[in-house]
This record gives sequence, C-alpha cells and structure tokens, in this order.
Amino acid sequence: MAQIVRDYGNDFVKKLNPLKLHQKVLHAIEICRTAELGGHVDRCSDCAHERIAYNSCRNRHCPKCQNTNRERWILARKEDLIPCRYFHVVFTLPHEINSFCLKYPKELYNILFKASKETLFAFAKDPKHLGAQMGMIAVLHTWGQNLQLHPHVHLIVPAGGFTKVEKCDALSFSKWKNTKSKGDFLFPLKALAQVYRAKFMELFRAFLEENKSPLDKNIRKILYNKNWVVYAKNPFLGPEQVIEYLGRYSHKIAISNHRLTSVKNGEVSFTYKDYKHGAVTKTMTLDANEFLRRFCLHILPPKFVKIRHYGFLASRVKKKLKMHQFKLGIIPQLKTKSDYKQIAKTHLGFDIDQCPCCKTGKMFRILNFDAHAPPKIINDKRKKK
Repeated sequence: MAQIVRDYGNDFVKKLNPLKLHQKVLHAIEICRTAELGGHVDRCSDCAHERIAYNSCRNRHCPKCQNTNRERWILARKEDLIPCRYFHVVFTLPHEINSFCLKYPKELYNILFKASKETLFAFAKDPKHLGAQMGMIAVLHTWGQNLQLHPHVHLIVPAGGFTKVEKCDALSFSKWKNTKSKGDFLFPLKALAQVYRAKFMELFRAFLEENKSPLDKNIRKILYNKNWVVYAKNPFLGPEQVIEYLGRYSHKIAISNHRLTSVKNGEVSFTYKDYKHGAVTKTMTLDANEFLRRFCLHILPPKFVKIRHYGFLASRVKKKLKMHQFKLGIIPQLKTKSDYKQIAKTHLGFDIDQCPCCKTGKMFRILNFDAHAPPKIINDKRKKK
C-alpha cells in the first residue's frame, strides 16, 4: 500500500483533489517505517549484527500498524467473556444511503450504531424474546470486497442477558438467562430487519430535518419499501471461538497488503471474494487513481470511535460485569499489561529481541535517531565492560 501511495499519490492528489484528512492519512502510510519518522539501531550481543528499525506511523488506516493493537485489544476482551454461546450479527445500510454517508459520515455512522444497538435492546427487553439486559460489541466496517462504499456494523452478541433482581442487597446478583433454545436461537431476523429499518429511518429523517434538507419522497419510498439486510450467523461453540473471530474484524482496514497482487503501469490488482457467485476468489484491476479514491472512501472522521461496547459489556459497568462473571464461576485474573515485545512473541510468533542472524544472541539498542535529526547515542554498559 505504501508503494502505491509513493508511486501514484501525487498524481492522485493533483487530479482528484481529495480532502486534507485523506491526504494526511495517505502521507502517514507512505512514510510509515521509513527514515522520515526516525527510528533506532540495535546490535546483537553475540555476533554484533546490527539492525535498523524505523518508527511506525500508528495510523489506524495503515495496514502495517494493526497487528499489535489488535492483539492487545483481543486480550482485553478476553477478560470480559461470559461462559455462553455468542452470535455474530450484521446490520447493513441500503446503497441508496451511500451518498448521505459520504456527505455526513460521522452523523450517519453514529445513527447506524444507535439504530442497530436499539434494535437488539428492544428485542432483549421483550419477555417474549428474552426479558433481560444484553451486552454487545459493535465494529464499523464501511467497505465491500471491491472497495466500494458498503457501510455495515458487525456485532458480537452473547446469547442471553442478565435479569433484574427486585430485592437487591450485598449478596444478591442478577441472574443469567439464555436466549431461546438454550442459546441456539437469537431473534427472528425478519422482525429484526423491520424494527431496524424503522429506527434508522426515524433517526435519519430527524437528522435531515434538523439540517433543513428533508429526504426526497422517491428515495424515502424506496427505503421504506425495501427489505433491509440483517444477518445472523450460527452461534459460536464457545468463548475461545469468539476470541479468534474478533481478531478478524476488530482492527481490520479496507484492504490489507496480502490482497494486493500487482502494481504496475498505473494499475493496481487485488483479490476479492465475489459473494454474488458463491464467494469465489477473483482478481480486480483498477486504475491507480481509482484505487486510491476507493481507499479514501473508508477513511473515518478524526477521533471517530469505530469499536463500541454496549449493555453489560460497556466500559462504565466493568465492576458489575466482574460480579456477574464471579457468579457464573469465572475467577477474575490479575491484569498484566503486555508491551508490544511480549505480544509479538506470545501471539504473533515473532521474538523482536532475538538476533535474526545468529538466532542465539539478544538485540540491544545502541542509538536512537529522530526524523531529520542527529542520532542519540545510548551509553551501553556492556560495551564498556
């Protein structure tokens, strides 16, 4: 991805004049792990092999900077698991709303989050379906496999919730209640889709009226007559499956480097799954400017929160969640903060401190250097000895 920006980024900016935010993100991807961001030099304690490592841009849209963040987030979510089944639910927006998402991305994506959350909560509170407080983790994705705009939210939903206790004292706990069929069934999808459509449209129309741009009657008719897509996959077998699955969606970006197959002659080729024809893997080739334009469609507004926690999984009720877990037989573990080296070694299978040359020595830092600045030599006690 960085190579594409270096080769074609300037031409893309001149011809299409993207937003300053988009230019900033592309520049961060371009200079990620290069001398422009500074870095450090490590040396092996045994064979004296030296390695130069450049700093990362840490931009959330950069394909190089997500692995460690993803693993750290998954470790934190592992502490919140409940011993039950989990569902993967997807709420999708019709393509007729795409133009509004481009114009008001922050507002429309907030409405998408709110409508999907309120839909599930409405069914959870109804005694006919569950009659308990649910929890969920929602992750926003804005792309399809071909990089076109396709806003939707993925939700990981425990198959049940906690019921309220009328007489609550120090020894009283809320009780866990599974969804129907002992957690094998969530809620009826057709009914979910209808309620979701109604809640989204209510919020959507209210927002447009506040901005004095009422919804066109033809588009409104199409949206109300259309069957909105709500999808729920089969429940996971257990919490460990959920942890593995979360890694696929939490810090995913529009396109990863491994999907890029060719960059030449002003064109970019990448693989994608054609879900209309049985999820067959195919190759798509786009003009470099068109490829970058599609990539920029998925750059989120500054400080926009793309991962959200609701219900008993919300951050503000962490202490109460620990009480629930204890009641269900989960003994809370002491929190240990893992640095990026430990995460890379334990979860990514890569020991940063191991010498890549002799495989036995340990790498130690001998100097740091900032971007466009003289190096800062580190006093090494081992060298003096």
